[in-house]
Amino acid sequence: MVTLPAPSRIVPTSTYRLQLHAGFTCDDAAAIVPYLADLGVGHVFCSPVLQAAPGSTHGYDVVDHTRIGQEIGGIDALRRLAAAVHAHGMGLIVDVVPNHMAIPTPVWHNRALWSVLREGPASPFADWFDVDITAQNSILMPVLGRPIGQVLADGEIEVSRADVPQRDGGTREESVVRYYDHVLPIAPGTEDLGLVDLLERQWYRLAYWKVADDELNYRRFFDVDTLAAVRVELPEVFTATHALLLQLQSEGVVDGYRIDHPDGLADPRGYLRDLHEASGGAWTAVEKILEGDEQLPGDFPCDGTTGYDALWRVGGLFHDPRGALGLTHVWQRTTGDLRPFEEIAAESTALIISTSLWAEVERLTDLVHRICAEDIRLRDTTRRQIQRVLVAMLASMDRYRAYIVPGESTSGAERAVLEAAASRARGLLGEDADLRAALEVVLALVCGDEVGSAGRTADADRAELIIRFAQTCGPVHAKGLEDTAFYRYPRFLPVTEVGADPDRIGVEPDDLHDHCATMVHTRPDSMTTLSTHDTKRSEDVRARLSVLTEVPHEWGLAVLDLERAVAAHIGDRVDGALRLLLWQTLLGTWDLPGGSSERIDEDRLIGYLEKAMREAKTRTTWTDQDSEYEDQVRELGRAALDSSEVASILEDLTRRTLGAQRAAILGQKLVQLTMPGVPDVYQGCESIDLSLVDPDNRREVDHAGHEARLARMREGARPDGVADEKLWLTHRALRLRRERPELFRGRSAVYRPVPTSTAHAVAFGRALEDGPLEVVTVVTRLAHGLAQRGGFGDAVLVLPEGRWRDLLSGRETDGGQVRLAALLEDWPAALLVRTDGTSGQDDIEDEDEDEGNA
Repeated sequence: MVTLPAPSRIVPTSTYRLQLHAGFTCDDAAAIVPYLADLGVGHVFCSPVLQAAPGSTHGYDVVDHTRIGQEIGGIDALRRLAAAVHAHGMGLIVDVVPNHMAIPTPVWHNRALWSVLREGPASPFADWFDVDITAQNSILMPVLGRPIGQVLADGEIEVSRADVPQRDGGTREESVVRYYDHVLPIAPGTEDLGLVDLLERQWYRLAYWKVADDELNYRRFFDVDTLAAVRVELPEVFTATHALLLQLQSEGVVDGYRIDHPDGLADPRGYLRDLHEASGGAWTAVEKILEGDEQLPGDFPCDGTTGYDALWRVGGLFHDPRGALGLTHVWQRTTGDLRPFEEIAAESTALIISTSLWAEVERLTDLVHRICAEDIRLRDTTRRQIQRVLVAMLASMDRYRAYIVPGESTSGAERAVLEAAASRARGLLGEDADLRAALEVVLALVCGDEVGSAGRTADADRAELIIRFAQTCGPVHAKGLEDTAFYRYPRFLPVTEVGADPDRIGVEPDDLHDHCATMVHTRPDSMTTLSTHDTKRSEDVRARLSVLTEVPHEWGLAVLDLERAVAAHIGDRVDGALRLLLWQTLLGTWDLPGGSSERIDEDRLIGYLEKAMREAKTRTTWTDQDSEYEDQVRELGRAALDSSEVASILEDLTRRTLGAQRAAILGQKLVQLTMPGVPDVYQGCESIDLSLVDPDNRREVDHAGHEARLARMREGARPDGVADEKLWLTHRALRLRRERPELFRGRSAVYRPVPTSTAHAVAFGRALEDGPLEVVTVVTRLAHGLAQRGGFGDAVLVLPEGRWRDLLSGRETDGGQVRLAALLEDWPAALLVRTDGTSGQDDIEDEDEDEGNA
């Protein structure tokens, strides 16, 4: 294993996420580095840079760990980007994909997999992939459009010669199996066999694509058959897959890492230990979805998560929990569905388990049954009982996984996760004594406890079960909730987000303060975020919709008006859930005065509706499409966009709630940028961005336009609308973090709530250890209700004594009791810094000293 010396500890002051692809290369990224430096960014954070599958627009489908992607410019372009970044005093963070590799078309683009399919156990890469290669037809390749008998009868599979790319850049002519665009290798010595005999002698089994759900025998990413899992827990695989990135780090090109989906690994903790040792402790954030009050295990050697735990708390600060009942009434009236979300989630999870992830259930069932069959004390536990218990356990997990490693002692916290799932599973299994006994066996096995005959806890099958059960929990949880149930329950879209809970509307200020205090003491340099490449809608769409919690009655009337406006276009099969999702999507992406972005167009809306209805899986799916239903949904979407009456309704609602939308947009951004942690800004989200789920959020960003607007404001121009205001706010907060990092990084950067006399304002300060507050953030929340009450009136903020300057408006004020109405007269938020001689103040003002942007 490559091991780097411990570097000087460089924690980013912030990160800015860039999506690299053929249309936006490393050189394109280097060209905007001066703008990002002016914005105040600390580190540039790139999507995966290793060679991805042909045509990839995201990079998570890696095919070669030894090369930087040619489409993004190759290794020389990455070095040029790093040089530009470092010349401007910033660093470079790269995204790492340890869990899987792509199965591309043709497969030869993944030379490691090509070798395994050709040579089987003799391949030098035989141990790389999580599949048992012990006999011919070991690896299922579900690429056929019809059952193989029909395909063979029609002569659609053939043997031919092809020039196969090699690692040295050349090609080698080989015999191959062809099925349209799919090209697969032929095992040495079988080239001259007849087609049927030849296929029977390969290390892979060609199969109809529908076979995968039942019989797929390699671990994958969730239910994506074209992403095969990699066994990075093996030292030689870790070394081979990380050598290039670690080499680039040793050269000073790469400064830190974001780790994609570590929960899919056999031992996430072990992987992070390996990376921590190999990288010398470089700053590392992991994509870990924490459910509710779940905490990242304290012994994970990393800086924290990628920030979904902050996302729902910050957004929830601007939701009024009192509006939940009204939103529920709108949901029930529109859909006729009276069920709680818990039932919808259970139904969705059961569907996922019984369909797209059934192969994983079968694999677990076979493993447990084999363990029981080989132990006389467990032998009467039947396969049917085992399968029912496993289904119930998987359906009952309330988080992605528990962290239990074979051969290591199980912590009480991790055991409690599985015991809680077992308790819920008992309710699903009923009073059957045999099923309950089988549940106790399965629970003991997945916890690594001794059960059955003594002395068998070190058994290889038992160790494998612990790992595979944990690896299966994540896909069930993610696909059942986030990729199915969340699309079935659009009561209030902002809480149907990664890491969120559709039943949880509203976060009290004290809850946010508690979370921030915990961050300072546990993971002070964890990442925070509001938008990512995986969020289902951007931070600004969610912020705009937050006002619905304040006006649920008005929203209900608007929905009635919207449906009347397009009544002639609502087909008899278009369900209420889809319609409610449509109306919220339109409201969140409609014209925003001063937003510098146009309303959603037809291509974007139809693409989003297609993804939403197929993910919901109620009437149509990705693999079994109902064309009549989908056509009716498309017609409704187009009619809504074309309707002047719909436009009038949405414009009127936007006009009446614009102040609250503005306050939420700016307020949540300022909270994220100044709370504990390393704030990430997703590309374009320094200004207004009204994107939806991928691929919509990978559209081209107008960096040049943002740069020009920022330059104008830095020269003294006033912000022109909320888009400019958000850009200016982001710039001022990021520059402050970069100039005064000691106030925001590490455990010595103190976080303290600052008292206000109203629930409509939230304030907190940052200080160094036991020193006085140096920076205070103030934001307006639930601004629509505040306006209805006539504004802040005599409400006050209690500032520490001293002289303070607002970096947003330029206003100055004295400490003590400060009237919020005066402080927030021009902006719904304030970023206050001391101006009474505190050390470091001169740095904050920098070249923007004379910029009055009231």
